[in-house]
Amino acid sequence: MPHYRRVGDVPRKRHTVHAAPNGDGRYLEELMGSEGFRGPSSLLYHRHSPSALLRIDEGPIERTCLVPNRPLRPHHLRTGALDNDTADDPVLGRVVVLGNDAVTISSVRAHESSPLYRNATGDELVYVHAGEARLESVFGALGVAPGDYVVIPAGTTHRWVLDGELTLLVLSARGHVGVPERHLNGAGQLLEGAPFSERDQRAPTETLAVDGEAVPVLVRTRDGLSVHVHATHPFDVVGWDGCLYPWALSIHDFEPIVGRIHQPPPVHQTFAGPGFVVCSFVPRLYDTDPAAVKIPYHHANVDSDEVLFYSAGAFMSRGAAGIGAGSLTLHPSGFVHGPQPGSYERSVGATGTDEVAVMIDTFAPLLLSTDALRVSDPEYVSTWT
Repeated sequence: MPHYRRVGDVPRKRHTVHAAPNGDGRYLEELMGSEGFRGPSSLLYHRHSPSALLRIDEGPIERTCLVPNRPLRPHHLRTGALDNDTADDPVLGRVVVLGNDAVTISSVRAHESSPLYRNATGDELVYVHAGEARLESVFGALGVAPGDYVVIPAGTTHRWVLDGELTLLVLSARGHVGVPERHLNGAGQLLEGAPFSERDQRAPTETLAVDGEAVPVLVRTRDGLSVHVHATHPFDVVGWDGCLYPWALSIHDFEPIVGRIHQPPPVHQTFAGPGFVVCSFVPRLYDTDPAAVKIPYHHANVDSDEVLFYSAGAFMSRGAAGIGAGSLTLHPSGFVHGPQPGSYERSVGATGTDEVAVMIDTFAPLLLSTDALRVSDPEYVSTWT
């Protein structure tokens, strides 16, 4: 989990009167917590009541049809060919490609800033494939760039502010996303041998303290979207402290772990969520033993479906399978997969990889959307032959 931070105007003691300057009343405290007061939390101090609503409206109706992967087959999805005909922003412009009860995976190519939004179903983990933006939230602003992972805690009111096109991979969890326990000591600090450190985690450093009236916020629950029209702007926060807030980590700050012979995928683990893990593949030295087989061995995903999103470079085990930047592959449980023909020969004499990719392993089968099936390469299954 992220470490403790304190930003803006915060009183010395919790749950005490925090007087506004010039005798203008007091700031109102909001506890944003998780796991029923047992998990990470933060205290935010608002100028106005965050509960004051003018009305509640129905939100847009989303229709995504997910179907079983039957007959069982691997897929290569060309996400660059996906379009959302109804919206063009990072929230409503998402195109769901894969999903199960634990996580939904969406692709986004946006050109407009998003509305104010909060997801009450779980945390969101967003990977920035291309473009730059500002994530503005009740905690402040956070600039993001290509290669950034962004963790947005459940219930965080936020919006994406764009300056040009933005391409994202969005994981919407039914729970909380955090740092894997394998990387933490008993005090919650990242271990010396972890592939990244607290210095690599970025978070808002100043509040926004925005004013406004009659401000709509799109709220996602498991039953769909609603619109809460707040009497005042939710970004009226003057200060906050705690261990729950949006934060970013660049995949380029991930330090790969290499060995004398090929290392298994868990050494690349970056995040853990309920029912899934996320790993980062970045340029790294090949295995050093003269007899080492530098490419992955064939393997069967007995307990998981494996998803790879190819962000940049040439993925060393995919060869001439037509994989490129923006490709997404699904290798389901029950399919024995490995490197494409010719991958081993190309690796002989090479000293390192040139790839940036995000891997998602889910521990329940993934369903595919009809949009995903529309951009699935029908020839992918034969690329091992």
